[in-house]
Amino acid sequence: MNLDRAVFALAGTITLVGALLAALVSPWWLLLTGFVGLNLLQSAITGVCPAATILRRFGVTSGCAFR
Repeated sequence: MNLDRAVFALAGTITLVGALLAALVSPWWLLLTGFVGLNLLQSAITGVCPAATILRRFGVTSGCAFR
């Protein structure tokens, strides 16, 4: 799995978990989903993705989006 797919998989997983926790536990978990959305928007505007930086340090190979 390259870095692009890993970032998308991580963002999707955290979004789904946040939505599930909001439905089952507390609506406050929607803040997690909102944080992921804001992080994706920030990444699209600036080109800097904290998740990509962390995953790169773990040795995930770079894709075409995050170089």
